Order: sequence, then C-alpha cells, then structure tokens
Amino acid sequence: MEYLFVGIGGIFGAVSRYGISKWVGRRWKGDFPLATFCINITGSFMLGLLSVLLTKGGATPAWLKSVATTGFMGAYTTYSTFAFEIINLIQDGEKGIAVRYLSGSVILGLLAAWLGLTLGEYV
Repeated sequence: MEYLFVGIGGIFGAVSRYGISKWVGRRWKGDFPLATFCINITGSFMLGLLSVLLTKGGATPAWLKSVATTGFMGAYTTYSTFAFEIINLIQDGEKGIAVRYLSGSVILGLLAAWLGLTLGEYV
C-alpha cells in the first residue's frame, strides 16, 4: 500500500514540476536554467518544512509522510536534471553560468531548507 501512496504523491509532484517548468520557461529566455533552479530552491524549502510539520506531535500517519516526502517531493525536485544541466553548460563553454548555477543552487538550497525547518518549528 505504501508504494501506491508514494506513486500518488509522485504524480502530483511530477505534474507540479512540469507546470512550474513550463510557466518559468515561457517567461525566461536566458541561458541560466532558471526553472530547475526555482524548483530546487522551493523543493529544498518545502522538504525542510514538511519534515518538521509531519513529525511534530507524532500523530502524522506514515502513509501521509510517504505521499508528501518520498512521493511528491521526490518527483518535484530535480537534482538529476540539475547535474545534467551543469555538465551541459560546461560542455557548451558556459563555465561562468555553470559555477553561478551550482553555487547558487547549493547555497540557496541549504538556506531554503534551513528556513523551512525553522518555520516548521513555529507553525
């Protein structure tokens, strides 16, 4: 049953990721992979927040944790795409963009996760 719950969460996470990618892609025409960057930062924040909110008080059912974290967030975040895009930027001679993308994603991702965890403590 847990696999079904993860799959259900994954459907919504994948559709959310796809929708945000399309929305950002229609508005951003630069070389910097902004859609993936936004998804990684918001995903880091949401996973940090959910990890606190779903464990507070100990009353959250295991299936809900599976839907939200492994399912939704696992399909929503895009670190495999992130790595692929960095390699492509380097291969295309865009080393400066690759470095900004890599460092910005890691630093802001960590900050967003910390903010999510912190906010979760106060909700």
